[in-house]
Amino acid sequence: MNPGKIIRRFLIPAPLTTLLYLLKSGCKVSPKSEVELSPLISIGKGTQISSFTKIKASDGELTIGYDVSIGTSCFISADKGGVSIGDHCMIGSNTTIVGNNYRYDSLDTPICQQEKTSKGISLGSNVWVGAGCVILDGAQVGENVIITPNSVVSGKIAPNTIVQGNPAKVIFTRR
Repeated sequence: MNPGKIIRRFLIPAPLTTLLYLLKSGCKVSPKSEVELSPLISIGKGTQISSFTKIKASDGELTIGYDVSIGTSCFISADKGGVSIGDHCMIGSNTTIVGNNYRYDSLDTPICQQEKTSKGISLGSNVWVGAGCVILDGAQVGENVIITPNSVVSGKIAPNTIVQGNPAKVIFTRR
């Protein structure tokens, strides 16, 4: 880890991070959250990030649109493939969005020592993600989608649908 990343992650006090994001982007970041100060993170105006939420961008861009609400205790992590969250989204408490994965094809090598992969994640505008959902690397969620609580999304979700389950499947099409 380079010195700049160490300083941004561990040595800048949370209230200062809150103030910097308010001045830079016009968004509200709780001082009880951990939002990395990084040139790879872009947060839109009017976005609210609640307490105990962690937002990290290690090697890829993380873009959060305008007027997004991120609930308490969420975890959002971007890697090389990036993570994109559209405008006017609601992300429920305890949701995890992870933009990377590990290879597991070599039985002779522990999984944690195999290569990391990152396809990226895309959430369209006006998406409502229920509490406790998991959005995995490679997920592509269309606009106007509702993801019911505790669902797991790993693939492509068509626009204007409601999905549920593990893996998430369409249960209704919004008209």
